[in-house]
Amino acid sequence: MRASDVAIDRSLRVDDFAYDLPEELIAQAPLARRDASRLLVLDRPSGGLEHATVADLPDLLDPGDLLVANNSRVIPARLAARKRDTGGRVELLLLRDEGEGVWTALAKPARRLAAGTALVVEPRAGASAPPLGVEVLECGDGGQVRVAVDATGPEPLAPYGTAPLPPYVRSALAEPERYQTVYAAEAGSAAAPTAGLHFGHDLLDALRRRGVGWAEVTLHVGLDTFRPVTTELVADHPIHREWCEVPASTARAVLATRGAGRRVIAVGTTAVRTLETLASDGLETAAVSGMKMETGLFILPGYRWKLVDAMITNFHLPRSTLLMMVSAFAGREAVRRAYAVAIEERYRFFSFGDAMLIR
Repeated sequence: MRASDVAIDRSLRVDDFAYDLPEELIAQAPLARRDASRLLVLDRPSGGLEHATVADLPDLLDPGDLLVANNSRVIPARLAARKRDTGGRVELLLLRDEGEGVWTALAKPARRLAAGTALVVEPRAGASAPPLGVEVLECGDGGQVRVAVDATGPEPLAPYGTAPLPPYVRSALAEPERYQTVYAAEAGSAAAPTAGLHFGHDLLDALRRRGVGWAEVTLHVGLDTFRPVTTELVADHPIHREWCEVPASTARAVLATRGAGRRVIAVGTTAVRTLETLASDGLETAAVSGMKMETGLFILPGYRWKLVDAMITNFHLPRSTLLMMVSAFAGREAVRRAYAVAIEERYRFFSFGDAMLIR
């Protein structure tokens, strides 16, 4: 986080972003049709709300607008391991590929792991592969570990792992691909960029016919998705860094859209974070050669927005950094009112739930 980006109100408390959600409104599975989800449209200048569906997006956006989406693909990051010496069970959630087979991960339980502990992961039922060796390299706080896996990159993990669903989803999906966007391409995320789950091929075609542009970035979703905010004051929360990439074609599309006076619309908070980091680190440079970078940007109320004119986003968990980001964009009171209306109108919440268009 850059001090120039945020006028930090150090009196902001995590509880300022709390709300009560009936458990039955937490969506447990996606709808049969991706774009059938409801869409709550929040107009920032007026604070007005409009009820629509995601399928209505072509009518809600203007020709020349540019949608920017995160094309990261969820990897089979959840591994059921056992200790080689005792057979004790350990669950690993791979979060970040550091290269050469080394990963940052969360381990459960982690209290009896130490550097040098050898683990074994058996292939899933029906998969033809030898056991996979894993060695613990370092142990940190909160169950975080660094491990060396006898495989390089995410692709060889397919016979061993499963995609990690959020902890509030109680059952496995009948169709695991529904936890991927239809345009997912770059493997590396520990969780889906869920705003993009609403976009099916028919909707993408309709948006193109409308004259709405489409561009992609890559941000591999990592540790912060699974780490709750435990500090009392928002400003004390340690934000973690995530790897992201912006192709030159996307940077050029953003420049052209802004030059034409049209809107840059982020599909999801990960696209927001990537675009706003790009604005600080060099949009013009990226338009020539693209840009690969790490982002530690923590967007809080008071942030001065640079590139994003509107966003499409799901409904977020109470007290989460994502809810703080949305509040920074639309205003805390406007978001609080919108969430209250969504609860009253029985919208579906979180990863498989409904969405908002904030413009």
